[in-house]
Amino acid sequence: MPLTEVARFAIAGLATVILAVASVSDVRSRKIPNACVLALIVLFLPWAVMGDWPAAFSSLMAAVVALAITFALYGLGLCGAGDSKLFAACALFAGMALLAHLAMATAMAGGVVALASIASRPQRAAVMLTMRGKGDFGPGIPYGVAISLGAVIILWGPLAGWLRP
Repeated sequence: MPLTEVARFAIAGLATVILAVASVSDVRSRKIPNACVLALIVLFLPWAVMGDWPAAFSSLMAAVVALAITFALYGLGLCGAGDSKLFAACALFAGMALLAHLAMATAMAGGVVALASIASRPQRAAVMLTMRGKGDFGPGIPYGVAISLGAVIILWGPLAGWLRP
């Protein structure tokens, strides 16, 4: 196995650990540490150097598009600022070629996280339905977990050979 491929596996492993830390923090406090986002950005630099996929310009474009869309969602109150930053950092690894895949994987993981949240607290879900979403129901769904799961798919899919840009 070439050294660059070994390095990309190591970077993907470190990024997975960082995403796990971000997820645990999001579940516990509904906050994604800026240190996790910055660590992902720093890890992207050697990732980009190790190969031509995704190209640096494509990655930067993907991050800008992701940040613009998620910032708009934040402005509408549909996601948190940490979620926006985390998704944009993950978009660096996807590039434009896999940005839609990242969004779809994140959305699907979000559905699973939402179902798990409902299953873990069915009374809360019943009250929310009865009150039709009006009222204070405590912290929402930790969407950083879904973003992290989507990013892990995008990180490992091409390395495993079952996802092509």
